[in-house]
Amino acid sequence: MRSIGEMGRASGLGVSALRFYDRAGVLVPARVDPATGYRWYAPEQLDEARLLARLRQAGMPLVDVRLVLAGWSAGDTGVVPRLLDGHLRRLERELADARGALSAVRARLGAEEPSMNTATTTAATTAAARLTLPAADLAAALDAVRFAVSADPELPVLAGVLFDVDGADLHLVATDRFRMAVARTAATGHDGDRAAATVPTPLVDAMRALLADDAPVRLTIGADGVELETQGRRVAGQVVGEEFPDHRRLTRLPEGRRLTVDVPALRRALHAQDGDVCVLVLTDTVEVADDRAAASGPAGGSTGDRVGVNPGYLLDALAGAGEEMVLEYLGPKAPLVLVHPDVEDVFSLLMPVALDA
Repeated sequence: MRSIGEMGRASGLGVSALRFYDRAGVLVPARVDPATGYRWYAPEQLDEARLLARLRQAGMPLVDVRLVLAGWSAGDTGVVPRLLDGHLRRLERELADARGALSAVRARLGAEEPSMNTATTTAATTAAARLTLPAADLAAALDAVRFAVSADPELPVLAGVLFDVDGADLHLVATDRFRMAVARTAATGHDGDRAAATVPTPLVDAMRALLADDAPVRLTIGADGVELETQGRRVAGQVVGEEFPDHRRLTRLPEGRRLTVDVPALRRALHAQDGDVCVLVLTDTVEVADDRAAASGPAGGSTGDRVGVNPGYLLDALAGAGEEMVLEYLGPKAPLVLVHPDVEDVFSLLMPVALDA
């Protein structure tokens, strides 16, 4: 028998998804412990769970998934192919509709492009910006944002760190759409217009490898490339050609409720989670609900706001933090803001996970 966490890892379905499919009657565990409420799955259910994961990955509606699973388990060789072919034809129609809608959007954006450029994107720099700053400051800023860089090959514009120079400030920004990290550090030598460029991930990592002490760093950011030099060592390369989203608009959030986070305690609780979603209970403190409490209410009978998060993403945001951080909570569908209490220029945003999904 497999626990819900073991079944999730083996099948590719998350723990929250397995709970949902249990409630929906699609994949019911072989046994539920009456005392603890923990779900247990029989060995033969693994193939069914893997098939379910593939069907949902293909976007098949749940009503059709039920029929496919029923037909497959019954050995019906007729209904399953018809359902798969029907779903494929539906996807092809939807893709054709989406192509038409996006073509219309492109045409409209093309007509309005001059008035939208500065509002929706951070444009690549047109003139070189030359900065000087301590290696330790740049290293700390890179460490604070590196975890949020996207690894999605379909989104090359996010596969790097934005270097955004505005006056005497250097902002570093990274996002994979589910989270965003921002760090600011002071620099000297540039007093011109705002300049920005996205540095691809391999070049970011090469830069970080040179920042071993507190020696001065000379950083040049140009339209086609960036260069970093320190103590006679140099690394340089091209920048990402596409424009990075405007982080200033994405981080313009209203003020929320600020809670102090006990970082070591929260880390321990997150490491104990075995799924891709956990529930935070926000009262005067930030706690992690256990498996049973996540389904029925806040842990320990306490009242408070409940918000779902990816525990791995939250652990990434806590990396390098001290004993305390500040969590700013705006609402169940708004980003969680994690701020270092002594360095408020370094913060990250984390999108919540819908608990009803």
